[in-house]
Order: sequence, then structure tokens, then C-alpha cells
Amino acid sequence: MTIANDALVLDAAAQDLLFREARTANTFTEEPVSEEQVQAIYDLVKYAPTAFNQQALRVVLVRSAEARERLVAHMADGNKAKTSTAPLVAILAADNEFHEELPAQFPAFPQAKDLFFSERPAREKSAGFNAALQAGYFIIGVRAAGLAAGPMTGFDAAGINKEFFADGDHSVLAVVNIGKPGADAWYPRSPRLAYDEVVTTV
Repeated sequence: MTIANDALVLDAAAQDLLFREARTANTFTEEPVSEEQVQAIYDLVKYAPTAFNQQALRVVLVRSAEARERLVAHMADGNKAKTSTAPLVAILAADNEFHEELPAQFPAFPQAKDLFFSERPAREKSAGFNAALQAGYFIIGVRAAGLAAGPMTGFDAAGINKEFFADGDHSVLAVVNIGKPGADAWYPRSPRLAYDEVVTTV
């Protein structure tokens, strides 16, 4: 049963869609996910907050059977079947050369490109964190489209990086199955920590 929270501007149905009733799907129907749906998702989630407005997230949509086979080969055994059958799979990665776009993306402080990100280790750390923020928004965007997301980190990261990002400039963060949830799509809801276990006031 939905319990409306009057402290939130978002209506109860939207709260359920994006949060309370949203789950990680493990099975999907055969209904396809269109390019238009993915475009709409991206056009919503591109507004995720990041440091210096850096936009390090890169998304590879795995649509062809050949690419799907290459990806599944690098998934953990427990993730192979669902990745094989999901209507759409997205590889989410961090672009470690994101700084090249900073002068255009953060015109208020174009010097940030060279001042903070001239060294590769600093770029990798920043790209990983900020692209992960964007990835979280991407999952919410999938839910906003009325679809279910099945994000996974059970895979051979080095293998996926070599297979799909041969330039060496990208680091895979997650693989996300996307589609309408199928039969027995959900595991039982796992518990969450209570407010008082997480939040302190100083």
C-alpha cells in the first residue's frame, strides 16, 4: 500500500514508480526498447549534478547479436542468461579523457581542464565518481520511462574494457539490462537501514 509523504513535492505514484516499488529486474518480456525511449531517458538524466559539470558517463547500447555474445562472454555466470535475453543492454563507462570537453562544458572556469585534470590518476578518480553519479540518475531515468533496470557489476571488467573500449580511455562501471519486467522478475525486497541508523546531526 502506498503511503503518501506530504513532505515531498513528488506525488505518491511517482514516488512509487521511481523508488518504493522500483526493483532490480532479473527477467524481462520480449517487448523491445526503442531508440526514442533511450533518447528520452538520456535527455532527462543528462542534468545529473557533477563536479565542474564534467560529463564523464558514456553509454554503449548493445543491440546486435554479435555484440551481445561478446558481452555475455565476460559476464559472471549468474548474469549470463538474463543479459542474453534482456531486450536491451547498456554498458555504462567512465571516460577518463572527459577533461578535453571541460572548456566547453564549464565555460565559467575553462582553466579547470589543466589546473585539476592534467594528470591521468586525478582524471580517473574524478571520472569514476562523477560517472557513477550519472549512472545512478540513468537508472532512475529508466524507471521514469516505465521500464525496469537490472544493473550489474558481476563481470570481468578488464575483459569488457578490452572488448568494447580498446582505446584504453574508458573504464566500465556497470552493465544494465533494460526492458519491461517479465515473470518472476523480482527477488524479495531486501531490508534497508532506518533513518536513525544513517542520519546524524552535528
